[in-house]
Amino acid sequence: MTNSNKPSLRDKHTPHFAPVNFSEAAGVRYLHLGSEWVQGAMRLRAPMRLELEYAQQMMAWLLFLDPPAQIVQLGLGAASLTKFCYHYCPASQVMAIELNPAVVLAARAMFELPPNDARLSVIEADAWDFVRDASHYGTIGAMQVDLYDATASGPVLGNTAFYRACRACLTAPAILTVNLFGDHPSFARNMRSLNEAFAGRVIALPSIHDGNRVALAFNGPPLAFDWNALTIHARSIEKKWRLPARAWLSALSEVVEIQHNTFSI
Repeated sequence: MTNSNKPSLRDKHTPHFAPVNFSEAAGVRYLHLGSEWVQGAMRLRAPMRLELEYAQQMMAWLLFLDPPAQIVQLGLGAASLTKFCYHYCPASQVMAIELNPAVVLAARAMFELPPNDARLSVIEADAWDFVRDASHYGTIGAMQVDLYDATASGPVLGNTAFYRACRACLTAPAILTVNLFGDHPSFARNMRSLNEAFAGRVIALPSIHDGNRVALAFNGPPLAFDWNALTIHARSIEKKWRLPARAWLSALSEVVEIQHNTFSI
């Protein structure tokens, strides 16, 4: 995967997928793609919850937006985000795009992903093709990008052209969240591409214990939030969705400047 801005981001030959396999430990089932790298997780007694910390942070757009009409995940994994949004955002249409058909089958057979219905669409497709489809332009209020293959050596899509296409799909306002590896060379490349695509309106939360860093990219008009109001809202998120929203605010305060008790972006 190069950081070229040329539109031909993928080899159009039939892709070769790594085998899908699973492990379990301490009541948690993990998804792997032929390696030790964890591609997703589900606590068996709480299948709709978000088990991994980075997956929880991928929902940090809730600090700034109400659940929008359409939420899209690029990369299904163990379907954690897809299930969570489907279950806890009942007014939203939820769509997930996944290239590997075996991952979709695994999500349904092993990770309790519900079948498609009027609100849920899981589509076997290339994320690059999806974001270039003009029928999606201006329709998505929250997009969550988690695109890794078996090597887990950085996102498989991550150049400026890709992120510009993602932005074209967003409403105004809207937020894109991206799972990145903070200690990998791909982090700097992806952050550069995100900033180019989103005119610098990008924040990367601090690295968490397993090295993931979640970036948030903002689309639409400039936004300003009273920090006290955000704190109150974070408490309501914790109560309603049982997500560590005040921890997100604490992490945010480490990487942005709060002026006159206001966060602006």
